[in-house]
Amino acid sequence: MGHEQNQGAALLQMLPLLWLLPHSWAVPEAPTPMWPDDLQNHTFLHTVYCQDGSPSVGLSEAYDEDQLFFFDFSQNTRVPRLPEFADWAQEQGDAPAILFDKEFCEWMIQQIGPKLDGKIPVSRGFPIAEVFTLKPLEFGKPNTLVCFVSNLFPPMLTVNWQHHSIPVEGFGPTFVSAVDGLSFQAFSYLNFTPEPSDIFSCIVTHEIDRYTAIAYWVPRNALPSDLLENVLCGVAFGLGVLGIIVGIVLIIYFRKPCSGD
Repeated sequence: MGHEQNQGAALLQMLPLLWLLPHSWAVPEAPTPMWPDDLQNHTFLHTVYCQDGSPSVGLSEAYDEDQLFFFDFSQNTRVPRLPEFADWAQEQGDAPAILFDKEFCEWMIQQIGPKLDGKIPVSRGFPIAEVFTLKPLEFGKPNTLVCFVSNLFPPMLTVNWQHHSIPVEGFGPTFVSAVDGLSFQAFSYLNFTPEPSDIFSCIVTHEIDRYTAIAYWVPRNALPSDLLENVLCGVAFGLGVLGIIVGIVLIIYFRKPCSGD
């Protein structure tokens, strides 16, 4: 009897982890050698999480660990992480299943969460932020800054942008997704047109412990767009002239009469 109670207690302590366990579907391995040898397995990850904080509930979907969408529960719609995924975000056939996952996750937090208060870690480590451009850097041409946040647990964060220490408005939503190791990562995007004097900062606040991580971005290893175009044109012109000279030399060489014995 005591053994059964111990097993029950252990199972009860593990139940809250279900809020982070993703629903995974992997392409099954070939049962017979009829498939090509170079065929690879791929994984689609559908992860629902909920917590006593903001956001209270979330859903992310990833393909081979590359996040595709998050689910906006206020609008009951998928939001693509990148514009290239917009067409796939129109699928709403699994809306009832998503609603069930949301309600079940919230029920677990209400019923089981208080019993494990203080028994599971509130936070683990500190978030790490880094900023980079989505496309190669060219001054004067539209680009996108990406703030990537890793080592995030729990996924309670606020992301803000500044330009020369002045708050920036108009950036998009923060995309949060689960990764291996019971951890999360997040992306925030800011559209901008780079200039040589730019100084941007991404400010990430971990709401659970108020820890703040700041990542800065300044232009590096970039050429102004006009200068880059001029350099490329100059290189192409120089190669063309070199090719003409080499061709003339070869023609003269092969047309030179051979000396007889």
